[in-house]
Amino acid sequence: MRAALYAHDFAAAFLLMRKWDHASQDRIASPIDGFSQPRISRIVRGEERIQSLEVIERIADGLRIPGAFLRLAPRPWEADTPAGAAHPQTIDPAEPETSPGRDVGTGGLVVEEDFAELRYDGGVYYPQQRRRITNVGSEPVTRYLMRISVDRYPGDPERSARLYRANPLRWDFLRLAARCDGEEMSWTVKTDWDALKEVWLLFENVRRRFPLYPGDTATIEYAYQVREDKWGQWFQRAVRTPTRHLSVSLDFPADLDPVVWGMETSTTADAFPFRTAIRREGTGDRRIFSWETHHPPLHTRYRLEWNFRTAAPVPNESMSPSSQMASVGIVQDDAEILRHPARSFDLPMEDEDARRVIAELVSAIARVAALHTFGKGMGIAAPQIGINRAAAIVRAPNGETVTLLNPRIVEESPDSDEQYEGCLSFFDVRGLVPRPLTIHVEHTDIDGTRHITVFDRGLARLVAHEIDHLCGHLYTDRMRPGVGPIPVEQYRGTGSAWTYNQ
Repeated sequence: MRAALYAHDFAAAFLLMRKWDHASQDRIASPIDGFSQPRISRIVRGEERIQSLEVIERIADGLRIPGAFLRLAPRPWEADTPAGAAHPQTIDPAEPETSPGRDVGTGGLVVEEDFAELRYDGGVYYPQQRRRITNVGSEPVTRYLMRISVDRYPGDPERSARLYRANPLRWDFLRLAARCDGEEMSWTVKTDWDALKEVWLLFENVRRRFPLYPGDTATIEYAYQVREDKWGQWFQRAVRTPTRHLSVSLDFPADLDPVVWGMETSTTADAFPFRTAIRREGTGDRRIFSWETHHPPLHTRYRLEWNFRTAAPVPNESMSPSSQMASVGIVQDDAEILRHPARSFDLPMEDEDARRVIAELVSAIARVAALHTFGKGMGIAAPQIGINRAAAIVRAPNGETVTLLNPRIVEESPDSDEQYEGCLSFFDVRGLVPRPLTIHVEHTDIDGTRHITVFDRGLARLVAHEIDHLCGHLYTDRMRPGVGPIPVEQYRGTGSAWTYNQ
């Protein structure tokens, strides 16, 4: 970062902000009037240049980055920081998780057992973490990095950023405490941002030091608390250090009637349900949900989500199909977002944003699938859950899932047919829609690689329907003039596949 600023290579500086500090392009641009995410993208790609260090200073002030970190003079706001504390900063919020780190030059660590418990009571979440670690390196380990990172509105980083700017995480409420084999651990702040805290847990306290020597094993435990207005209803575990056993427990009040589900994602954007079931136990006035896995691959993420059914409308048979969809978070057809083209992802720069949106789509498709049988397959686009980004998921009748980022149709077959389609955003009707039998779709991987995939027949219809959503179109725009949708009560194809001539 310092080398980039010294050379006035601001494109490299922005890349480093994104890579190291998790600041989205929108967050980098936000402190300066007239700046925008597209302009930051152009600067990063080398299509536009800026020369003024003042721009970086204003961005640093907006993100609350200390002057020393950027080799600048101390910023005026730094005088307001309490003595002994790191300077408050803001970033694009990431997942609510704690993740292991390693002191530079201390050798390797292996996590023998990773157990996380999240308890909810009285509007407050109480995470507790226990890790049994072994030093498999050649040098003593004297500190251990832990992270607290939250996102109240996953998939909508701008809204989350506004929330945490106005109402940041505060150390006095977090009440972080840590122990190693029963011995109290001191800690120092590494990062102090509005929605993310990083702390070095020290293998020492005021009485003594107890480094973790090569071959030694120790158990680290730490706990803190976060109010529900800052913590979304999800908890993600990211495997960043070789881990032999990972387990999670969620502890909720029984009177909230909690329901929990889990999704796994890897280095790609693909997401799929946990390979093993989440166990549920009832103990008096509490409901405990637990899950575990052995030898999880590095860089895999395990995301648990939940709803409190007593706090939200519960779909029932007396509700219309569209009302049921609205009750589980599907945007309905009078919403303006459905008529605007969705914003593309700048990949791989916005890979974290893309992963979060995909996770939100997977969660939504699970809620919808619990309400209705989709014999023809189903799909959902990000605008249908209120997120104006170019992402969609399609699930074929055989269960195959297709993830689409920045998709566009580049070729269509001359042959087409008409079949009835439904839309989650106005599910009370069905419409007869002409579509090509084959489409060629260009789309982007999470690492920015572009592909062209060919889809045929029913899958082509599903994919084309979702791409229409990302372009601001509904299937009614495709229907022949003079032909309108029919009430779902008159439709006779529910639960069955589309038919095609052999």
